[in-house]
Amino acid sequence: MLADMTIQNFAIVKSLELEFSKGMTAITGETGAGKSISIDALGLCLGDRADANMVRPGEKRAEITASFTLEQNSAARRWLQDNELEDGDDCILRRVITKEGRSRAYINGNPVPASQQKALGQLLINVHGQHAHQQLLRPEHQITLLDQYAGHQSLLDKMASRYQRWRRAKNELKALIKKKDDLDAQQQLLEYQVGELNELALGEDEYQQIEEEHKRLSNSGDIAMTSQAVVDLLSDNEDANALNLLNAAQQRLVELATLDSQFEPLATLIEEARIQAQEASQEVTSYLDRLDMDPQRLQYLDARMSTIMSLSRKHHVQPEALYQTHQQLIQELDKLAHNDEAIEQLQADVDAHFAACLDTAEKLSKSRRRYARELNKLITQSMHQLSMEHGTFEIQVENKADTHLSPLGGDAVAFLVSTNPGQPLQPLARVASGGELSRISLAIQVITAQKVETPSLIFDEVDVGISGPTAAIVGKLLRQLGQSTQVMCVTHLPQVAGCGHQQMFVAKQTEKGTTTTRMYPLARDERINELARLLGGSEITERTLANAEDLLVAA
Repeated sequence: MLADMTIQNFAIVKSLELEFSKGMTAITGETGAGKSISIDALGLCLGDRADANMVRPGEKRAEITASFTLEQNSAARRWLQDNELEDGDDCILRRVITKEGRSRAYINGNPVPASQQKALGQLLINVHGQHAHQQLLRPEHQITLLDQYAGHQSLLDKMASRYQRWRRAKNELKALIKKKDDLDAQQQLLEYQVGELNELALGEDEYQQIEEEHKRLSNSGDIAMTSQAVVDLLSDNEDANALNLLNAAQQRLVELATLDSQFEPLATLIEEARIQAQEASQEVTSYLDRLDMDPQRLQYLDARMSTIMSLSRKHHVQPEALYQTHQQLIQELDKLAHNDEAIEQLQADVDAHFAACLDTAEKLSKSRRRYARELNKLITQSMHQLSMEHGTFEIQVENKADTHLSPLGGDAVAFLVSTNPGQPLQPLARVASGGELSRISLAIQVITAQKVETPSLIFDEVDVGISGPTAAIVGKLLRQLGQSTQVMCVTHLPQVAGCGHQQMFVAKQTEKGTTTTRMYPLARDERINELARLLGGSEITERTLANAEDLLVAA
């Protein structure tokens, strides 16, 4: 509930402090006095767009603060908790606008974006403007009113979620099918490339092995000649070889050791060197025995290396990386080979998501038809009360989910009305006059407002085009609504104002070339005078005063 509001330097308001009560509060005043200024100021605290023109001329900034009690507003308390902005059972919204047009928003003293104020504001107050009946002609507004009355938010959230999943899968499928021709061409290329590499059948480390073997076979003659020379130097040369020289040296050291023991370790070292030289000679000889100088094998290796180098250049990789490239191409080809399977699976996902959408849309449509029947009776009854005795109202709900699915379901909702006997039901825009449309709109707003959880409602001159007995009924409807919800109504009709549990008066004053607006609550006597002014204009007589008192008594 809106508890109080402070306005500083907003439009023609210099300073204004307002306190609000439960029930229905009527706001009246002379034309042009600024009855809607407080609502415009409150709109800023609810996240409306700020403008430098809103700052009172000659002032540096405008500031509006609105305080709310949240005792019976669990949705707003939950929102504050989720956004870590809670501060007990009260909530204070503040908005500051500078003359340069800069704006700052606060929730419970914390700076926030205006979008957050707007999100919270929707849970605090519902504003019905004087042009709301024009919105009633829009199909999207009609379905919104029906859903608000039916309390479809959780069902709409599910519908939107399932719709998004279906659309996402559908777009993925469309993109995959669109790329199919390109993928087919790519698959043919990959099949050719993999076929070449399959024919090569290169092992993981084969290139390094081939390179080493090719190098050995290419130089086998030099290897054999040099190896034989090594064997000759070590053991086979009859004139002089390493083994004979080591034997001779070892024998001399053994003789010296008999004369001096210090030569014994040296004799041992020479013996070890002789043994190692002998082993080396045997290893080289064994290598020579095994050395393969097969020219056919060399020719084969030449051809295979040539193929490897050619394919490496073709794929722009080093020969050592050709095996890995082969494996990657196999994986890509395998993935493309399963493209049709992916399309089939995605098609199945699309069908499943669509079926889920249709299921939710059908539940939504069924619920809409149920609540539409309920609203048809209530609104038709209200039209009769509002001097449209022969009026009939009907909400048409047509399920077109198979062809016109959206995040709101698959229903086409239309508000139909007949205002005269024998007249067929037709869309509002074709049948209702301005006054009739205003009354129908008001009936819908009052009825649907009883189902909306927002604890405060503002009606800004929604009684335009209404007068006489009809106005009295409108006032009673709003007063009845005020029994369970805080209602604030800006009005120029005494029959409506007299139904308020309390009344506030808006006045405009001009002093020293400066215009200001002020608003204050009226005591009972003041209310009678104000109602008399609304009844009789500038001339207030005893009769108009008596009529004004009758209005209060009747309320």
